Formats: sequence, C-alpha cells, structure tokens
Amino acid sequence: MNTKGKLFQTVLKHAVLLFLCFLVLAPFSLVLVNSFKTKSEAARINLSLPTEWRFENYTEVIQKGKLVQGFTNSMIYSAGSSSIAILLASMASFVIARRKTKAMELVYYFFICGLFLPVNYVTLSKFLQAMNLTGGRAGLLLTFLSSMLPFCVFVIKNFVSSMPSDIDEAAIIDGSGPIQMFAVIVLPLLQPILVTAFILQFMGVWSDFITPLYLTSKSSLWPMNLAVYNFFGKNTSHWNLVFADIVLTVLPVILVYLAGQKYILGGITAGSVKG
Repeated sequence: MNTKGKLFQTVLKHAVLLFLCFLVLAPFSLVLVNSFKTKSEAARINLSLPTEWRFENYTEVIQKGKLVQGFTNSMIYSAGSSSIAILLASMASFVIARRKTKAMELVYYFFICGLFLPVNYVTLSKFLQAMNLTGGRAGLLLTFLSSMLPFCVFVIKNFVSSMPSDIDEAAIIDGSGPIQMFAVIVLPLLQPILVTAFILQFMGVWSDFITPLYLTSKSSLWPMNLAVYNFFGKNTSHWNLVFADIVLTVLPVILVYLAGQKYILGGITAGSVKG
C-alpha cells in the first residue's frame, strides 16, 4: 500500500473516532451546560453557552431536592447491597467451583437462571408485603441483593475455576481450616474480579430508577436519582435544576469508576496465580 493510501486510512480512522467521541460527549455536554442556565434558557435545551452562569443552581438543588438525604440512601443501597452480594457470591462461588458434584452444578444453574428471568414488580411487591418488608430500606436492600447474586456468582465462579486447586491443598497441609483458607488465601486472590463486580453492581444499583420508584412510597427513602421529581412535574419544569440534579447524581458513579479502575489494573497482577 502506498503512502497516500495509508494516510487516507489514518485520516478516516481519526475522523470516525472523533465522530464517536462527539456522540458520547454531546449528551454530557448538553446536561452540563444547561445546568448553569436560567430556567427560561435551559427550557430550550441546546448546547449554547449560558448568558449568565448560575452556579447557585447546584446549591438550590441540594437544598430543595434533599440531595444529602438522597445521597445517603443511594450509598446505603449501592454500597451496602453490593458489598453483601460480593461477599456471599464469593463464598458460594468457591464452594461451587471446588465441589464438582451434580448438586453443586444444579445450584450453579439455579443462580444462572436469575440472569434471564424478568422482574415482575407486582409479584415482588406482594412478596415484600407478605414478608413485612415494605416501607423501609430492608426490602430494597433485599431486592437489590437478590438481583446481584446471579451475575456475581457467574463471574466469580469462572475466576475461581481458573485458580489451581494446589493452593487449597497447600493451605490444608499447613493446617488451615476452610474459613481461614478462604479468608486469608483465596479472598485476596479474588481481588481483581471482586473489585470489577463491585463497581458494576454499584453503578447498576445507583442508576436504577425503576425499582425504588415501584417499591418506595416515602420520599425520605428515595435514592439520589429520584430527586429529579422535585423539579419536574405536570405543570412546571425547572430544566436547569433537573440538569444540575443529573450532574450531581452521575458524579459519584464516575468517581467510583475512576478510583476502582486503578485497583482493577493493579489487582490483575497481584492476584495472578501460576499453574
């Protein structure tokens, strides 16, 4: 291939990449720019810069939208359910991967079914009512936990299966019991996949809009993303405050992903095992 052909391919690749970057960044730019506008300017929903930068929109959103309370609820739902799900899934995955029996295989496929079965919120709400778990955080935490376990077991079990069983035998010879072996030896080796699964589940729960909407009747239990209802209604819409609320809601997820990415990359080497 001649020089002109290579140059054309390079220019074409860069043009495609720039176009894809624009498609990804345009919605974020639209939300960010309009969050600093007045109510009338933000209602036009365009990418033009505001004539007057209103930084007080964020202060108003935090106060009127009760975002501090919403942030606390979101952290409880996201971090709490994700941490419990990762711990339970890692223990279940270790047992399933090491005990290669028909019973364990059935248990594994039972978990996998949760990846494909749809969520029926009518049945789910009736079940929570029967268990007296409505009207509080416990019902939401249990719902998020049950929805996370299938995916976590799926990815962690495959990671455990790739680890040599010689580690278990060496730990048993050294006198370690099952709990000590799992907590001291196996769990640190699972760090890369545990961090990855935690971040994915944290982001999924934080962004979940439907589940809290159906299962919570009190605004005091709303997560951060439901606070948008305080500024968007049938008769009036404060789009500048809606966009500011979206920015504040997305920001923690971005920070968690950026912070966790470093641990994922570092943990792949630290948790590697030679066969």
